[in-house]
Amino acid sequence: MKLPQAQVAVLEAASAQEERTIDRIAKDADLKPETATGAAFELEEAGLVSVIERTSSDFSLTEEAEDYVETALPELRLYRAAAELGAEDDPVELGQAIGAADLDGPAVDIALSNFARKGYGSVDSGEVTIDPDADPDADREAAALEAIADGTAAYQSNLAIEDLENRGLVERSETTVRSVTLTEAGVTAMMEGVETAETVGQVTADLLTSWAERSSADRSSGHGPREDGEWRDAEFAEYNVEADAETVTPGKKHVLQRMSERVKDVLVGMGFQEMQGPHVDADFWINDCLFMPQDHPARNHWDRFALDNPAEIDELPADLVERVERAHREGVGPDGEGYHSPWDLDFAKALALRGHTTSLTARHLSGEAMGELEPPQRFFSIEKAYRNDTLDATHLLEFFQIEGWVMAEDLSVRDLMGTFTEFYEQFGITDIEFKPHYNPYTEPSFELFGRHPETDELIEIGNSGIFRPEMLEPLGVDCDVMAWGLALERLLMLVTGAEDIRDVHGTLVDLDFLRSEEVIY
Repeated sequence: MKLPQAQVAVLEAASAQEERTIDRIAKDADLKPETATGAAFELEEAGLVSVIERTSSDFSLTEEAEDYVETALPELRLYRAAAELGAEDDPVELGQAIGAADLDGPAVDIALSNFARKGYGSVDSGEVTIDPDADPDADREAAALEAIADGTAAYQSNLAIEDLENRGLVERSETTVRSVTLTEAGVTAMMEGVETAETVGQVTADLLTSWAERSSADRSSGHGPREDGEWRDAEFAEYNVEADAETVTPGKKHVLQRMSERVKDVLVGMGFQEMQGPHVDADFWINDCLFMPQDHPARNHWDRFALDNPAEIDELPADLVERVERAHREGVGPDGEGYHSPWDLDFAKALALRGHTTSLTARHLSGEAMGELEPPQRFFSIEKAYRNDTLDATHLLEFFQIEGWVMAEDLSVRDLMGTFTEFYEQFGITDIEFKPHYNPYTEPSFELFGRHPETDELIEIGNSGIFRPEMLEPLGVDCDVMAWGLALERLLMLVTGAEDIRDVHGTLVDLDFLRSEEVIY
């Protein structure tokens, strides 16, 4: 029997007594793994080998899970701390138990939800009681974390793995392993002898030239063309046109970039022009000009990314600073009250990564960006904003905001809602819902919600309103301005059905999603 060289090599490396993986066969036969795989499938079709495929799951811990391996799951820490405080006999204050467990931030919510889910006790009226019959030392999830961290056990069928995956503590990867064994026909063929066939993969210039040269010699000697040129003697390899082709992933624009370009096309078509501005700006432009009090919780160091070097802006327009400070302290108009709260110029000059792109709006409305603007005006931007949020399916530390505003006389809520209706209809979204909301710088204010096409869940997609006089008058604007900040990533979720913003960009990006997903115009 004659076979191609790769098939002969695979037959010689395979065994009838044991399964041998493709990787081992490729190594023993000095072949590339993909070449050995192709040869194995060809031999299987000929009945000479059997190819067995098995899929296995591998698990790895996330960074959060690695912390829990060191310090224990939050619910276990809460249980043990409450137990030490005597919560088996009498309820103890929840704050005291949380402090004793050294829990803070998101870990508190994680501890409370899983404490109740696992039946470790109850929390009522600010007090915690533990179940004395509970056994935190036998916690299945904790045992699974330890096993994965140590590599000492497989938990593929354990329900604990599913719970850990749902909590975002474990990441699963699937691996397919192919193994080969000789069949009886394969053993018989090896005993009878298998030779390597000299095959040709394609017609080459050399094959054709050799025929032409021999034919020319025959013609010069008075004979007709010979029929035995090299191309006639060659044995051509068979091609399996049904074989899987190599997956090619060419470079292309990021799905979020394409969505951004589509949004720009829509807004320009609606008569808007684009604005740009600095990512790092003074708190004055980011918040003070928006009538955001300096003692507002969103302006503390927990929520903003402040800069150390440089720490503050070189200068601010003195007359504008004076008007903004007066609006904060005294209010605007005969009925204005202001905030009667501290206002500090040094804080206003402090530099930070902008928490929203409305700082660009403040710069343009004040005339700082392009000079004084006369109504009517329509501007937009699609720029990055930065917030110290907790990462989840709809929040990242940095995201793209669709900023927009319209300056005109006698604007109303109907104009605002109509603009959104027209905008979202361009993306096939017709079920936008509005909810009244509070913003320091707009009145009235509305949050926007859209229904996710996969989960049917209402998700917040933006914030909007009509700017208050306390914001506009210091900026020198004497007409109405309606404005909004929409989330580009959440618009993408509504259009594509993506369920996790972390799949789109960030450290946990889903490359398969980026390679396959399309934005349809």
